[in-house]
Amino acid sequence: MKHLKQLLTIGIAAMFALVLVACTSDSDVDPESEEGASEGTPAGGQDLVISEMSDIVSMDPHGNNDVPSSNVRYNLYDGLTQLNEDMEVEPNLATEWEQVDDTTWSFTLRDDVTFHDGSAFNADAVVANLDRVLDPAMASPRMFLYEMITDVEAVDEYTVEITTEYPFAPLLAHLAHDGGGMISKDVIDADYQAALDEAGEDMTAEEYYELRDSGEAEEVQDSISEHLGQYVTDNPVGTGAFKLQSRSPGENVVLERNDDYFGEPAQLDTVTFKVVPETASRLAEIESGSSHVAGTIESSNVDRVENGENTALEETESMSLSYIGFNTEKEPLNDPKVRQAISYAIDRESIIEGVYDGVGTPAKGPLAPGVFGYDENVEGISYDPERAKELLAEAGYEDGINLSIWTNDSPERVNTAVYLQESLQEIGINLTVEQLEWGAYLEQTAAGEHDMFILGWSTTTGDADYGTYPLFHSSMHGDPGNRSFFSDDEVDELLEAGRRESDEEARLEIYSELQDKLVETAPMAYIHHQSYLTGLNSSVQGFNVDAQGIYHLNEVTIEN
Repeated sequence: MKHLKQLLTIGIAAMFALVLVACTSDSDVDPESEEGASEGTPAGGQDLVISEMSDIVSMDPHGNNDVPSSNVRYNLYDGLTQLNEDMEVEPNLATEWEQVDDTTWSFTLRDDVTFHDGSAFNADAVVANLDRVLDPAMASPRMFLYEMITDVEAVDEYTVEITTEYPFAPLLAHLAHDGGGMISKDVIDADYQAALDEAGEDMTAEEYYELRDSGEAEEVQDSISEHLGQYVTDNPVGTGAFKLQSRSPGENVVLERNDDYFGEPAQLDTVTFKVVPETASRLAEIESGSSHVAGTIESSNVDRVENGENTALEETESMSLSYIGFNTEKEPLNDPKVRQAISYAIDRESIIEGVYDGVGTPAKGPLAPGVFGYDENVEGISYDPERAKELLAEAGYEDGINLSIWTNDSPERVNTAVYLQESLQEIGINLTVEQLEWGAYLEQTAAGEHDMFILGWSTTTGDADYGTYPLFHSSMHGDPGNRSFFSDDEVDELLEAGRRESDEEARLEIYSELQDKLVETAPMAYIHHQSYLTGLNSSVQGFNVDAQGIYHLNEVTIEN
């Protein structure tokens, strides 16, 4: 452990010289003097302020997969279903459902719901939303959630029938995902019309829908693709317990209570998601009361938060994975022996102890315990630097390799990159660490411009399909999740079989075989399953974070 701490210190000093952002010990920062922290007492009334490390990317639920955006959208939009704390499917905008046959589901919708703009939620709105996320023009990275759907029909005003190409066991869980958030049909229509106008297409949104339904819209779809989504991002209208009040990109997003919410109304008047990149500043914010919640607290700050006079820690075991991704289309990372060698060179226990202060469990594969399909008997790649050297020699790289690894500005990811830099040097790999701003990081890894990168994935549906299909299927390259650009015919077959199989025991067998295959092919180095750590000002009551890392705000109150 002492050696790891020394490596981190040396590596971070080197990063200063490279004009990279270094990490300081936040516990040494005086909250009264920390630059960037606001002074004052907690905000008055029921106005919650959440300080977050990163800004949101999009308010369009069909648009992207990052957690900061999902945390805002979760409070703006509702899905047909929802997952409770035990990851069981419950009614939401749909009150009940029936599986008519293996590929047909009938949903009965609530008849007392309106969108934030006053328009009615009904079957037509559901059809418009699912048609949009499946529209090739939308090029949604979340299309994989619903790509098995072949038809969505409004049977009557409050009944929808969904038909799938094949039996799909996790459909109800997928409809609970943020990507199934229902947008006002009026906003969807306006989004299409704005895109058509911007592209110079002389037609109405309704005319485009008719062309799309006839299968003759390919040229128009290509034309409008780059313009779709902006109107929805600027006008995010859902049915959620909160609605948009304002947004200042790079600074904050402010939500206000939706007094016409169909469920139990929120206690909070407003919620402000404020961008505060530095962890020390986020901590100082909750200590001074300038913020009530500090997102993404590193494990090194647990004692400071737990022992603070005015702070408390929220810790939630997750269904997430932190991993080192390899660009498998680039030499030499296209060779599985090189990827395996790097995996063997990683001491996961040391990373958990030295970087995460013992918080989390080592990962053997992509699925966390608690996810349906997880197999505790899968043997992962253990720490074995000698085996790593042997594999590099077998791959023809006994003389060494030069590679780079990308990370965003998360201190824990930066520290992990520095650790990896030192560890790989011991087996002959010279690793350069590069740090990128969050939005650029997502964009450039989606474009495949990297060698290696550090990221995480949360299995938000609790099902192995979501925990593996977007990360490893060859059709998911880039933004949907497969930033490793991994392609393997056998893996594709297993992934497709797992989502088509309706028998539970048969599915478990498929995912067990899949996990073995993903260890063998090593498209990524599986690091650990983390716990979500969130700091709270002691005035906050009723706040919780679920196993997907999503904030639940409906029952939050502030005691001044």
